[in-house]
Amino acid sequence: MESIRIELPDGSVKEMAKGSTPLDVARSIGERLAKDSVAARVDDTLVDVSTPIESDAKLALITLKSADGLEVYRHSTAHLMAHAVKELFGDKVQVTIGPAIDNGFYYDFYSPKHTFSPEDFAAIEGKMATLAASDMPITREVVTRDEAIQLFREMGEAYKVELIEDLDVSTVSLYRQGPFVDLCRGPHLPSTGYIKAFKLTSVAGAYWRGSEKNAMLQRLYATAFPDKKELNKYLERLEEARKRDHRKLGRELDLFSFSDEAGAGLVIWHPRGAMLRTLIEDFERREHLKRGYDIVMGPQILRTELWKTSGHYENYRENMYFTEIDEQSYGVKPMNCLAHMLIYKSQMRSYRDLPLRYFELGTVHRHEKSGVLHGLLRVRGFTQDDAHILCMPEQLDGEIKGVLGFVRDVMAIFGFEYELEISTRPEKSIGSDVDWERATKALISALDDTGLPYEINEGDGAFYGPKIDIKLKDALDRKWQCATIQCDFTLPERFDLTYVGADGEKHRPVMVHRVILGAIERFIGVLIEHYAGNFPLWISPVQAVVVNVTDNQQAYAEQVFTQLRAAGVRVQKDFRNEKLGFKIREAQMAKTPYMLVIGDREMEEGTVAPRHRSGRNLDSMTPEAFVAFVAEECSRYQ
Repeated sequence: MESIRIELPDGSVKEMAKGSTPLDVARSIGERLAKDSVAARVDDTLVDVSTPIESDAKLALITLKSADGLEVYRHSTAHLMAHAVKELFGDKVQVTIGPAIDNGFYYDFYSPKHTFSPEDFAAIEGKMATLAASDMPITREVVTRDEAIQLFREMGEAYKVELIEDLDVSTVSLYRQGPFVDLCRGPHLPSTGYIKAFKLTSVAGAYWRGSEKNAMLQRLYATAFPDKKELNKYLERLEEARKRDHRKLGRELDLFSFSDEAGAGLVIWHPRGAMLRTLIEDFERREHLKRGYDIVMGPQILRTELWKTSGHYENYRENMYFTEIDEQSYGVKPMNCLAHMLIYKSQMRSYRDLPLRYFELGTVHRHEKSGVLHGLLRVRGFTQDDAHILCMPEQLDGEIKGVLGFVRDVMAIFGFEYELEISTRPEKSIGSDVDWERATKALISALDDTGLPYEINEGDGAFYGPKIDIKLKDALDRKWQCATIQCDFTLPERFDLTYVGADGEKHRPVMVHRVILGAIERFIGVLIEHYAGNFPLWISPVQAVVVNVTDNQQAYAEQVFTQLRAAGVRVQKDFRNEKLGFKIREAQMAKTPYMLVIGDREMEEGTVAPRHRSGRNLDSMTPEAFVAFVAEECSRYQ
């Protein structure tokens, strides 16, 4: 019998019969490993444990303790959910797609005869549990494209037929578990019995293939973990996330709102929210000026010809808004870089002038699809802390490292840890291969020198250059994309930007596009959830509320209020004829950091009694001492 060599991750080699499966290899090592193996990586391909290996190969067995194993587990559970839905609702639903996603999975159904609601979840979960307990084998089958089309057409699954018809392949793979069959590349668990713990979490609408021109589907979201203990921990975090939802807290704290009259995805900032935003923007201006940035401002609209020169019209126009003035076409800016290049180009530049760092809190508008709009996290009009650094190629490394240091300092102030990814050239892009390689190498080199760990995110760069994406981790360990550093040799070429070098000749600068917080709206949304609305004192829209015990102290309380406000403390007053406990509870619900209680004793002594929103009481102090206390607390962020 012909044998093959299987190299394992530890470098050891096993001689196996040709056609052996990863499961055979696992059994040759031990039955426990065979039981735990849910998939395998043969060379660079993720496969089922039942896949025959026909030649020498490197093999890594995948268990549920790995990220790959968990994804296979959740993808298989998505199929289990679709199986359960078909068992319960039959011809009332058609299945479409059901991928694994961060923290779970979803499956989209076309169901005009039944509207899913949370009331359906228990029945679906019950059926899933029954199907999992039956321990049905999950098997892969490769059929011709035409056979698959015929099969799904007979089953009445029009969406599966459409998917297959759009594939330029001769064969496709199907996965079966009992009577249920689905189109899928796999891999999957060996059987449904591996699935132990799952929970449906929500239902939402989603357009077929993400296009508003297509039918509206119903998306069932769910999560799954290898055991119930892990599932319960996740559900607890999910409940905490619901409590922290920035849309809910935004209403409760009266920070912002949206209005159908104004238009979807357009934020209306209320006084407290506008103050929060102003405090963050003022902080940004100070930090940029410290680091040698010049503040600039560009117009909201620019002629369409400019957007054609930049490549936005060709590569990004579906996300842009256009208008016509005096028979000239204009584009509403989705980015700020064009005006910054025009500022650079407004005069001759010398190598002695570089680097130039242009910073703008620039408001932009992007045509986001209505289905993806989500509170402050995904809007159509937003402001970026946008900057463009124009420098000589030999200065590029130092500028990238400078931005990385800027990100580090700012995220430490807000209490965020973060991870880094390098996103490489997408399929839809401009510029030469040489420039893309130079830009990508510059980003990699800067990160390697700093020793910061990073992942490669293939094909997710901007259309004009690769980028470093910084993903914040909040208090619930969720990841949020905010800061980014993009390296661009292409737009300076397109706009013919030059500088005179030491040799007296003209040279081409390189441009770094970067944001630190990103979209201010999105960052504030993340910030609300990170702090659960309990903002630190320095950015709290209201830092203190003066509360009197009875009407006897109102005149003195008014005097204290006026004194604090004049000293720059963001203070409010509550002199209503209500019980003190009621007024304190309301201030705590508003997440005001300090309540300054004034009774007869405080009035007589000329003091206030500060009470923290946590319930902790501070020693009585004079109004002047409280002003100094607030100033000292906030000074570390100035």
